[in-house]
Amino acid sequence: MIEQLIAAARDGVEERRAQTAQADLESRLNRRGEDRPFSEALVRPGLSLIAEFKRRSPSAGANWATTATVAEQVRAYERGGAAALSVLTDEPHFGGSLEDLRAARAACGLPILRKDFIVDPYQLLEAAVNGADAVLLIVRVLDDGELRELYERARGLDLDCLVEVHDGEELERALRLDADVIGVNNRNLNQGTVEVATTYELMPDVPAGKTVVAESGISSRDELAELERVGVDAVLIGAALMGAEDPEALTRELARADESTREHHLP
Repeated sequence: MIEQLIAAARDGVEERRAQTAQADLESRLNRRGEDRPFSEALVRPGLSLIAEFKRRSPSAGANWATTATVAEQVRAYERGGAAALSVLTDEPHFGGSLEDLRAARAACGLPILRKDFIVDPYQLLEAAVNGADAVLLIVRVLDDGELRELYERARGLDLDCLVEVHDGEELERALRLDADVIGVNNRNLNQGTVEVATTYELMPDVPAGKTVVAESGISSRDELAELERVGVDAVLIGAALMGAEDPEALTRELARADESTREHHLP
């Protein structure tokens, strides 16, 4: 499955590059909006919640494409006390788009992660000019040279990086990169299975001073409390929030936010 996802990502880059030249994207960099530091939002007191907007979840067989409105959903996340957003922009498998990224940026004031299969520097420019503050780099799909190039180019564009790993070997590669923010994906991208135990197994090997984000398979406050106990700094939750009847209430429950944390200046 992962090979299909990456092939589709590369094809998508070439299609968009044919429509919008890289030089055109570069010319728009000086028109970016206010800086919203993503990494800083993950180390505030307590466990930070990265709330995700996505239109489909192939692994769960779920489709929110006809019911989910970007602005309404991300504003609910913000009112509920989320620390940051993740917006899934992959179109072939998840139904996302850069338009969703722009809509999320316009609707709320939270820092935003562009979640996609980043395989080309062109995608970093897309992220920067369409409202992202950070990008996801998946160690599993990149060789060491590609990983370092994308990481350094992203940092040169003032984009933070969530460097995602799933096992000990991938963690070693991320640490050789000296990545500041490590995402532990509990989902095996080859098999599609989810084991939250993956985070617990890798935590002892993460050096002090690194920010750790647990991803996939997390949906309850009890799970968050245990992850916080072992030193996890943030969690990324998507399907549970997208499928919630009241996403603001569930965000508040998971983030343990009260009325004082609400933003009253939302557009």
